[in-house]
Amino acid sequence: MFYNVCDFGAKGNGVDKDTEAFKKAVEVCERNGGGTVYVPAGIYHIGALHLKSNMTLYIESGAVLKFSQDEEDYPLVYTRWEGEEMQVYSPLIYAENAENVAVVGFGTIDGQGEKWWRLHRNKELKYPRPRSICFYRCNNVTIEGIKIINSPSWTVNPIECQNVTVHNIKIQNPYDSPNTDGINPESCKGVRISNCYIDVGDDCVTLKSGTEDCKERIPCENITITNCIMAHGHGGVVIGSEMSGGVRNVVISNCIFEGTDRGIRIKTRRGRGGAVEDIRVSNIVMKNVMCPFAFYMYYHCGKGGKEKRVWDKSPYPVDESTPIVRRIYISDVVVREARAAAGFLYGLTEMPIEDVVFSNVTVEMAQNPEPELPAMMSYLEPMAKRGFVINTVKNIRFMNVSVMNQEGAAFELNNCENVEFYRCRANDTADYSKILSLNNTNKVITD
Repeated sequence: MFYNVCDFGAKGNGVDKDTEAFKKAVEVCERNGGGTVYVPAGIYHIGALHLKSNMTLYIESGAVLKFSQDEEDYPLVYTRWEGEEMQVYSPLIYAENAENVAVVGFGTIDGQGEKWWRLHRNKELKYPRPRSICFYRCNNVTIEGIKIINSPSWTVNPIECQNVTVHNIKIQNPYDSPNTDGINPESCKGVRISNCYIDVGDDCVTLKSGTEDCKERIPCENITITNCIMAHGHGGVVIGSEMSGGVRNVVISNCIFEGTDRGIRIKTRRGRGGAVEDIRVSNIVMKNVMCPFAFYMYYHCGKGGKEKRVWDKSPYPVDESTPIVRRIYISDVVVREARAAAGFLYGLTEMPIEDVVFSNVTVEMAQNPEPELPAMMSYLEPMAKRGFVINTVKNIRFMNVSVMNQEGAAFELNNCENVEFYRCRANDTADYSKILSLNNTNKVITD
């Protein structure tokens, strides 16, 4: 059954609020067992919209959902935000404990986030900002075809969902809009992200699983990200820093990152716990990135990020609060115009990053970049045109890896163990005595 919002009083003139008409369409659709809430061409000024089970919101070509900037149009909901359960302003489009829900079509969702960004910067909000689309504890979720612009905060955020498909959507938020991440699956199982274009003011795609403050530790697992283009943003595909439930079984392939600060980024710190493991990255092209690979375990942003245990390089006892990063395989990647470093990996003194492979990777450094920070961690000095900077990593292999235009050693290894190089080069030389810098690093094999 189709339920046209105009049949319920929506005017679509961009002036009158159509919120009640949309709510009536949803109510009748739910009462009749489900169907499609249909939005024809027009500009619809609405507030938060809550979908139910067995329901598709179809936004037709030429239709624009222009969401209200009035705080009263977003009732509070209790859900997870940045790794903690709390009350927040309702997302623009929201569903909770539902199944078989979808947002599809070729229309546009305009979050009109300018006011929210200003209130956030000025710390004038009572509760966290709305997200554009959030499904909480839902099964069988589909988001396809639509364009989303000017999100008040994170754009697409499924939480504790199963069987999620995000396909062929376009997300555009200004590069300087705060925390307007693209697609953030959080503690989800079975997520497929494909054929998307994402240009945002923070990370493009981020995999999360809550912080140590969550009531339950639920992993984010079995994720595929393929055939996507990422532009600007702080990272192309990012894992963490909210990863206390663990992130595992992730495949990232056939993507282009252009102008993202970092390419593939894994970030965590002491106290988080959880494990990032079994990550596979292949067939990636990056251009004009600060650092293509940044995996580090001293992330200092957010609550508690400046505490001594976060930045201290002394060994701490290993327990359930100790994060783990292991089994990362990166292959067939080409990087042009990297600025800070070819790669930056920094494990905990008591818990090194383990089992990392770089295979068939080429990184060309930019000509005259300004020094920048490849990782958000305390007491790190800005750098430019460095090679792979590796600290406290165990079992790492470089196979057919080339670094060009770097200054200094192409591979700087500190406090590492079990390192293997096979047919690696830098600035057209394969002489390892010229391209390696080893400090407190043992069991090194070169071929």
